[in-house]
Amino acid sequence: MDADHTSLRLRLLGPVAAWIAIALLTIVGIALAYAWNERSGYARLDDVVVRQLDLYADAVESQLGRYAYLPSLLEVDNDIAQLLQAADPGARREAVSRKLANFNVRARAIKIFVANPSGIVLASSDWYRPASLLGSDLSAQPYFVDALQGQPSQHFAANALTGASDYFFAEAFRRDGVALGVVGIQISLDPVESTWIDLGVRSESEKLLIFDEHDVVIMSSVPAWKYRTLKPLSLAQYARLEKLGRYPNHRLQPLGLEVAQPLERGAQLVRLSDPASAAASVHVAQERFMASPGWRLMILSDPSDVWRTARYGAWGVGALIAFVGLLCLYMLQRRRALAHLLIARNALQRAHDELERKIDLRTAELRQANAELVREMHERQRAEEELVQAGKLALLGQLSAGISHEISQPLTALRALWKNARLLLMRGHTDEALENLSMIGNVTERMGRITTQLKSFARKSPASDSPVSLRTAIANVQQLLAPRIRDEQVDVQLELSDPALVRCDGNSLEQVLVNLVSNALDAMQHAVDKRLLLRVWLQDGRVWVRVADSGPGIAPDVMPRLFEPFYTTKPPGEGLGLGLVISAQIVRGFGGVLRAVHMERGAAFEFDLEPGSVPREGVNDVGSDV
Repeated sequence: MDADHTSLRLRLLGPVAAWIAIALLTIVGIALAYAWNERSGYARLDDVVVRQLDLYADAVESQLGRYAYLPSLLEVDNDIAQLLQAADPGARREAVSRKLANFNVRARAIKIFVANPSGIVLASSDWYRPASLLGSDLSAQPYFVDALQGQPSQHFAANALTGASDYFFAEAFRRDGVALGVVGIQISLDPVESTWIDLGVRSESEKLLIFDEHDVVIMSSVPAWKYRTLKPLSLAQYARLEKLGRYPNHRLQPLGLEVAQPLERGAQLVRLSDPASAAASVHVAQERFMASPGWRLMILSDPSDVWRTARYGAWGVGALIAFVGLLCLYMLQRRRALAHLLIARNALQRAHDELERKIDLRTAELRQANAELVREMHERQRAEEELVQAGKLALLGQLSAGISHEISQPLTALRALWKNARLLLMRGHTDEALENLSMIGNVTERMGRITTQLKSFARKSPASDSPVSLRTAIANVQQLLAPRIRDEQVDVQLELSDPALVRCDGNSLEQVLVNLVSNALDAMQHAVDKRLLLRVWLQDGRVWVRVADSGPGIAPDVMPRLFEPFYTTKPPGEGLGLGLVISAQIVRGFGGVLRAVHMERGAAFEFDLEPGSVPREGVNDVGSDV
């Protein structure tokens, strides 16, 4: 027993261990594949961004290089030299300013100006404008100080009015080694920055920033990031930058850039808190140093594609590992299943043989049971037919008293008329004797009609679905029950459709009607107002028959048991409780349903039959017969 339990435990633990091993291998494979794909994705992104850094840096340096040589070209201009050397420069100021304006148009700069050693602007290309630089004092500007000291100066400064990124080139104007003044050019980097902004609007995959030597964003494809610092500034650093005057009207708030993870090749995964919203986003930051202006160009790339590709690759590897593992497990299970199949096949064959034997035995039993069932069905059918006939005979017993009374009167009349006719013939009164004989014939016909109806109702008749007149059937029922209707003074009301033809057996139909009318008469025995309604109408392609009385009605507790065999509310000896059951069975054989109808006064039973012809819808009241 212990060996069997151990074997069973091993068989159960084997597949579980295999599933656990496949799951672990899949998880490890997914993790390794994700790490490898992510690393490869960062490497591909770095290759792309490095080329882009070179392109963007070259564009900025090329833009600056176009203007770096212009101050040197202006140094050879004699009109500028004469302006700087004149004791009264007023006479030459306008001519030199016009010349600078003409030169500025060709150079596409913002303005070109000339200042004396004291920093006073003597000539400017915007001399004609109300806010011209002409006459301004530049002695405190860093680019002027550096240029006057003999160093070619390149200097960034934000435009105080528009916030645009302006750049200044300044160089000392010398003659014979003596600095006569400073020649300066102001250009705008807005065209380059506008290109970046347009690129950022059309494609949100990357964002460009340029930091100056003070780690302040001076150019960006996101306007909200401009003039923000890479890191929070101390009070001393903020005061020093304010003193430089490079970023007027800007508070130099921190950009909110935090390094989340260092990557290969100098790249970094950073988290950036957007100053315009509370949302934080993750980017890959890569930068390049620009030697000429001393700036750093940074590109923030969206790593979503890298992560998405890594996920797809990881899921692909995981699916492959799971597939291979499941395939191996399937092959192992298949080999085991084939071995079990060979064992089970022999057992199945033995079970099949045993099943065939049991099927043969069971088939024989079923044939015998089927034959017994057919015999019982025939017996039940005969019993039902006998039950219907018994119902007729029971009704005949109830009708016998009335019929004997109905016949006794004609018999008495016959004896009297016969005696009178005999005397009249003996006396020779032939005419009067013939009248008596005529009266005897009428009485005889009346008795014949009664006995004919009685025999027709009592005998068994073969099933028939030929058209039957409901009017005739109701008339026959009235004739059978006429003595009782007359003795009990019942008002019979007839409402019959014209023509009222149905497809059923006439004798069975009369049996149903006799049962229903007899029950109605029984119900009205103690009623003061005795009214019996026989109504026939057409509805929805069916002929409906209703028998209603003005008796006390049907109690609610009796209604559910009306059609139970041997259930009756009549006193003992007056009924067997089979009349409604037999009537319901006969109507069901006609394809209809017998049911009790709730009435405000009295009781009613109705049933539907198949029309023998297409009757005209409506009801023709043919009067009443008492």
